[in-house]
Amino acid sequence: MSKGQDVRKGQNPPTPAPDRAKLFVDAFLVWMEVQKGASPATLKAYGSDLAQLAEFLRGQDADLGKPETVTKRHIQAYLAWLFRLGDAKSSMARKLAATRSYFRFQQRSGAVTENVAAQVRNPRQEKRHPRALNVDETFALLDTEHKPGQPGAESAEAERLLCRDLALAELLYGSGLRISEALSLDMDDVQLASRVLRVMGKGSRQRLAPLSDTSCDSLKSWLDERPLMALPDEPALFVGSRGSRLNRREAARIVERLCRRAGLDFTVSPHSLRHSFATHLLTAGADLRSVQELLGHSRLTTTQRYTQVSLEHLMEAYDKAHPKATKK
Repeated sequence: MSKGQDVRKGQNPPTPAPDRAKLFVDAFLVWMEVQKGASPATLKAYGSDLAQLAEFLRGQDADLGKPETVTKRHIQAYLAWLFRLGDAKSSMARKLAATRSYFRFQQRSGAVTENVAAQVRNPRQEKRHPRALNVDETFALLDTEHKPGQPGAESAEAERLLCRDLALAELLYGSGLRISEALSLDMDDVQLASRVLRVMGKGSRQRLAPLSDTSCDSLKSWLDERPLMALPDEPALFVGSRGSRLNRREAARIVERLCRRAGLDFTVSPHSLRHSFATHLLTAGADLRSVQELLGHSRLTTTQRYTQVSLEHLMEAYDKAHPKATKK
């Protein structure tokens, strides 16, 4: 044994102390999944957010694994640090929400007597909404006809992918689904005869979403093509090129391709189709409560945001067209 070697013969090196912060966060995430029905995306985001907070607190003489050491000032300093890093206010609000949920869990378990994160106000948010397509733009996006000179129009594979892409887009717009809801659909969630979908929404809340005529037609076309792409035991309704469940990144690329195919000079996100669905319904005079049910919102205030968007569009049209409007 060389001189100065610390570990004696036959003795194992000391085991590093467990990371208390990680243990506490993991326990919280299990609770979120089991008791709150949090989605995998929420669990991943909260886990990442709390890991970042834990790392920040290590330099502030506080420990997320010892929640009683964390104060309101620590949380305020964390938000100030995020601001200096250039985080968007929406991202900061989500990280504060994760922190509040974590300390609420610790409060319930008796580790702390107060929720210090709940004492910190959300950063003021910019009023931003996803871009809503107008009716003509939506019809162009969902057009099933091939445009002259469009590449791959004769390819069987291209036709198959187009069937899938249009079926997905029709559900996002025609049924107002969240992209996560559409991608989590399995084959047995589709009931074409009853013209409904069984959808698992946020918080594991299940609802039935209606299918439009065009959605039914698009789904029938895709279901004819799906066996040529899907793996034998894959239950997912929408599959990617490898035959397994389609992911969010590819879904975003699908909507971008459809925008280009429609000749639009801009692209939108999958959520914009759901946003357009709600906006068009309210503009046409649909009842707010009915739209709430269709969107799967747990609170009416969430749906009311779309009312404000519809009003903004109405005022824009008034300002542009009415002779008595004040032109700017």
